[in-house]
Amino acid sequence: MATGQATTKAPDASEYGGDEISALVLDPGYSTTRAGFAGEDVPKSVVPSYYGSIPSDAAPKHHKNIFGDNSIHTPIPQISISNVMSKDGTVEDWDMAANLWEYAITSKLTSTRQGRLATNGLNDTDNEDVKMEAVEEQEKPVGENALLMTETGWNSGKDREKGLEIAMENWGVPAYWLARNGVLAAFSAGKPSALVIDVGASNISISPVHDGMLLRKGVVRSPLAGNFISNQIRLLFSTSQPHVPLTPHYLISSKSAVDAGAPPQATYRTLPPGTEPHPSFRTLQEDRVLTEFKESVVAVWPGPGKLAGHAASGMTNLDTAKQHPGKPFEMPDGWNQMFPAPDRYRCVEGIFDAKMALADSGNPAPQQSQTIVELVKQSLNNIDTDIKPHLLSHIIVTGGTSLIQGFNDRLMQELAVAFQGMRVRIHSPGNLAERRFGSWIGGSILASLGTFHQMWISRKEYEESGGGIVEKRCK
Repeated sequence: MATGQATTKAPDASEYGGDEISALVLDPGYSTTRAGFAGEDVPKSVVPSYYGSIPSDAAPKHHKNIFGDNSIHTPIPQISISNVMSKDGTVEDWDMAANLWEYAITSKLTSTRQGRLATNGLNDTDNEDVKMEAVEEQEKPVGENALLMTETGWNSGKDREKGLEIAMENWGVPAYWLARNGVLAAFSAGKPSALVIDVGASNISISPVHDGMLLRKGVVRSPLAGNFISNQIRLLFSTSQPHVPLTPHYLISSKSAVDAGAPPQATYRTLPPGTEPHPSFRTLQEDRVLTEFKESVVAVWPGPGKLAGHAASGMTNLDTAKQHPGKPFEMPDGWNQMFPAPDRYRCVEGIFDAKMALADSGNPAPQQSQTIVELVKQSLNNIDTDIKPHLLSHIIVTGGTSLIQGFNDRLMQELAVAFQGMRVRIHSPGNLAERRFGSWIGGSILASLGTFHQMWISRKEYEESGGGIVEKRCK
């Protein structure tokens, strides 16, 4: 199922480390970056794709950049938060992306020649995130391991070459391969042909895969994914009566228990003037609270039909939803409330029905063409009619956002209505890790196959052909 063309002569074992050294698998995403050794079940290193920047004491106009959960969630004075990825799932800042990926690999997986620990960000401990600044001259960080890297189905040729250049020039890898994450998700499910629905943080993408090859003309995507749901929750909180307070954990010193709906009884932390983090830091911390809410309270309307529709009895589905149980949630400051079922369903309904999405002047309503079932229709309309039935009977759902309660059941209902008379089957791992790390797991399986060794782009080939070889080989 490996894609692309093999070399006429398989690389020598010395070119990629052979069977003695496992390849590395790197799977960058908007929310997190996953890294680990090929052949393992899950990635050992999962780090946020966000990074922090703080002014340098020695040169205030310069900034130190920090990576890792512990660092970016600490309210360091004047820290600002950015993401190396753009909202369309491609790299936005290549220099910072290279640093973050290197941190993901070296902090948990490999070791480098030890420099001064005070300044060498590549020699952190398990309990300490680091500043990757002033890294001293040292051996290449991934010099012994071949590297398989994942990419989106819409990645540009220029970006593909840039990834290969970083791996070869910056990290010194002996061999490299670039694989589409849709193909890898199909591979992890053991299917050479499948319709992969990836519901991540920044995008929903539909990737048709046939005989191990991505059908690029059928790849479609939409921003109605995890971040969209988080924004819907924000709008729900801001328009609720009474207003739902959204104060992140770092601003709370202490709190007391209060009754549901009662004002919070909390002591708030006051930061001295000039030491406050950048507003982007607070936004990230608020997003963590929204994620907690999304994982514990939000659910998908179970149907039948859409939330805005009517039941067979003549009642509206919204009225029916009011009879469903609510769920309690407590904010970091102690404020708590029982959230009724219609609110729980409304936050995610926009993914299936654009008319039900919450909107205001700063957050326009999405288009119906961006909803998940319409995306599936668009994808299948762009490929050969003969393979549509097979893909519909081999649908793979992956991505962390697909773990929202009731998501797969509702998707199955919607697809069955949209494609009446055709067999629709969804394959979706119940295991949380397999759903979150589908493309990484596929890469782990692929890179560990003995028959895959002939597929690697070796350093020698890169030196002879340059970055353009990735377009010829990694189809």
